[in-house]
Amino acid sequence: MAHPNKIYCVVMRGGTSKALFFKENDLPKDRAERNQVILRAMGSPDRRQIDGLGGSKSSTSKTAVISVSHREDSDIDYDFGQVSVDMPIIGWDNCCGNISSAVGPYAIDEGLVNAVEPVTTVRIYNIDTDKRIIAHVPVKDGKTLYKGDYSIDGVPGTASRIDLDFIRPQGAVSGKVLPTGNVVDEVVVDGKVYHASLVDAANPFIFVRASELGLKGTELPWEYEALPDAPRINKIVEAIRCWGAFQLGFVDVPEKATKERPVLPKIGFYTGPVGYTDGAGREQRPDTYDITGRLFSMGKLIDAYMGTGTVCTMVAANIEGTIINQIVSEHRQAPFHELKIGHPFGIIDVKASFDENGELESATLGRTARRIMEGYVNVD
Repeated sequence: MAHPNKIYCVVMRGGTSKALFFKENDLPKDRAERNQVILRAMGSPDRRQIDGLGGSKSSTSKTAVISVSHREDSDIDYDFGQVSVDMPIIGWDNCCGNISSAVGPYAIDEGLVNAVEPVTTVRIYNIDTDKRIIAHVPVKDGKTLYKGDYSIDGVPGTASRIDLDFIRPQGAVSGKVLPTGNVVDEVVVDGKVYHASLVDAANPFIFVRASELGLKGTELPWEYEALPDAPRINKIVEAIRCWGAFQLGFVDVPEKATKERPVLPKIGFYTGPVGYTDGAGREQRPDTYDITGRLFSMGKLIDAYMGTGTVCTMVAANIEGTIINQIVSEHRQAPFHELKIGHPFGIIDVKASFDENGELESATLGRTARRIMEGYVNVD
């Protein structure tokens, strides 16, 4: 660390998220002290994050700590942190698929890996989930080539395509793709039974049918927040999420999860491809995608769709009997080698590769990234 109150960082967009990138050696070794530095840099806890670099949403309140890996199978170690906006908490127990797309470009531009034209393969080890991600990054003149003609829904403009291969993502946090051993569990909230699939792949996610929550499944975040029933639904969703945290062994009683483990598991609600008008005003026809999904993060319905959520949804689709599998199987036949998910700002697609035993070997996402700013953040 060059100066105790001044730390080098880079603001990177990865996919539909944004994060502060730090080199591991520039931060305090002590985890509690490191958390305080990053919270100060981000401006948390404060719902506006007015005194820091955060953007007041979970998708723009993230951090990545990067170092050269000593593993033979990896080039870069990647420690991801979900920084709470309004609580002094950083969740270090998960991975962000969108921010993962910025790790390779960051490593190349910082000289942490050798740049090879026209595409540099960066082998990334995610410390938090003990899983590997292979990034394929376009390169020109020794640096990441950011300009291109590839677009992703939820981000304006175009950029070069960065492919991410999530290697054997099953059991990323719990060690089991089905942590409860069931494809569907019954969760009782206020005397009513809700059906939920808890699947752990890239990150653990809980999948619930929109209809069981009294929703259409096509709601945009601001439409959802304006619903008179939203506060009641939020409590149900959080109660189911807390049940999942207990099943994963994160807490000794579900009621503790809201404060102690607000990051994982993630949760979302789903319906079939019914068609809707997205947040950009475009009509998404039901014949152009496979399932409609909406995800929550840190208690808020998010604008797009998580990269790890895309991977986990693909894995869930290929497990017979899960809620995702039930919905997709209504109009397609398994196995599913490609899946298109309709989210608030458009469509995200993921492809799967299977081994000779029919097990999912990798899931691939196409993303874009941008290096927005580099400099020093004051943390005094």
